[in-house]
Amino acid sequence: MIARRTFLSLPLVAAATVGVPLRTMAGPRDRSVVLCLSLRPESLDPTSVAAAVVGEVVHGNVLEGLTRIEENGKVVPLLALGWEVSGDQLRYRFGLRPDVRFHDGAPLDAAVVAYSLERAKSLGHANKLAATLANIQTIRTPDARTVELVLRHADPFLPFRLGESPAVILHPDSAGGASQAPVGTGPYRLSRRPDGDIDLRRWDGFRDPEAVRVHTATFRFIPDPEQQIQAILDGRIDLLFRAATTSVDRFDASSNYEVLAGSSSGKGMVAINHRRAPLGDARVRRALTHAIDREAFIREVLHGRGRGIGSHFVPTDPDYVNLTAVHPYDPGRARALLSEAGVRTPLQLDLTLPPTPYALAGGPVIARDLQAVGIQVRLVEVSWAEWLSGVFRGQFDLSLILHVEPLDYDIYTRPDYYFGYDSPAFRALVEQHAASTNPRVQSRLFRRIQRHLADDAVNVWLFSPEIISVVRKGLNGVPMDYPIFAHDVGAMYWG
Repeated sequence: MIARRTFLSLPLVAAATVGVPLRTMAGPRDRSVVLCLSLRPESLDPTSVAAAVVGEVVHGNVLEGLTRIEENGKVVPLLALGWEVSGDQLRYRFGLRPDVRFHDGAPLDAAVVAYSLERAKSLGHANKLAATLANIQTIRTPDARTVELVLRHADPFLPFRLGESPAVILHPDSAGGASQAPVGTGPYRLSRRPDGDIDLRRWDGFRDPEAVRVHTATFRFIPDPEQQIQAILDGRIDLLFRAATTSVDRFDASSNYEVLAGSSSGKGMVAINHRRAPLGDARVRRALTHAIDREAFIREVLHGRGRGIGSHFVPTDPDYVNLTAVHPYDPGRARALLSEAGVRTPLQLDLTLPPTPYALAGGPVIARDLQAVGIQVRLVEVSWAEWLSGVFRGQFDLSLILHVEPLDYDIYTRPDYYFGYDSPAFRALVEQHAASTNPRVQSRLFRRIQRHLADDAVNVWLFSPEIISVVRKGLNGVPMDYPIFAHDVGAMYWG
């Protein structure tokens, strides 16, 4: 795990010239915080949408799950007091907290939890935990404070999965409005501003309101890195999440802000549409991987703040294997594979870029590398909504994207997923892993799962990024590492 903390400095003269308020220079001592994210969520229901930014705003703040994932990846109880697991690992029994109510006053009980999990199951692949939820065969409620989940096969990751945002608990009376006005059990109530920003206000009905030291928070959404930095210079934000590395490198003089650099579960890659010829040919996909210099990408686009990966796993995952050597940077080999596959060059492909700094900066780098082996790339910049309605529905050739969900390798078992990857052999490996209760066998199968994806060159995996946050000095409780993407405002405080 990367655990590095460095100070971000704003030149004092420059800060003064842009009229930074006095409280900015001294450090705020009030009970509010302003957070800046690049993408704006269209929905606020993390159980039914793919965008990770939804969880960044509401998870842990407005909506809560049975468990909570701490910064070090440890799983602890949240709405559950704890849980027991049967000897065969097929039954999980959760005892619920007795002091939990929703923002509208409705109590949390076993029937509500059962409803919420059944609802999430019914959403199918609209819920990002579809495979985990489908594995729940039966949901039992022996009494009002107990929920028992009976699984089809053992799943040692279940408590972790239940701490992810797609598993938050919604009440049957208010779940229908969660996309626009979520009603949860968390320490904050949410409201939207006319300009699209989002406000959180501490809810006095929370089970432990005095432990929540930040009373109000605002999420501002600024996609442009230059505008993000200007917002810092103007003293308008306290926390910038996933700052562009090119912006961070500018600051070197004072100590008004600091930079947190930590690890995450993110997988940066060029996603490939297997349904479009000639991309369904493994030789062509291997050629793409050989053509792209991932280390140069990390240096030029991420300023060295990332690690190369060769499969859909990252160094913090259990049983991680570094597979970057399976298809190393080798333009000559790329050209040979394209010829072997019968591809006539120049091959014309579109590379779709979402509105994120890594994609907009990285697109030209990818295009340059592919051009060198006879692949001409047209860069297509889209909004996040357009990415979801286009690329995520299979309308693309290539796309530079960061998948942030932890241990989400099961997406490759779905031929209907936006990649269109269809491998019975891979599905069999995942099924074997799911059916095993032997830790050694599970470990061996995990390594085989990674290698299978790498050998098939399903996508061009490039990097696992360092997560860079710019934080006003004096704001504590901001995580450095992100096993999941969520901002626990209730854990933050000034001091």
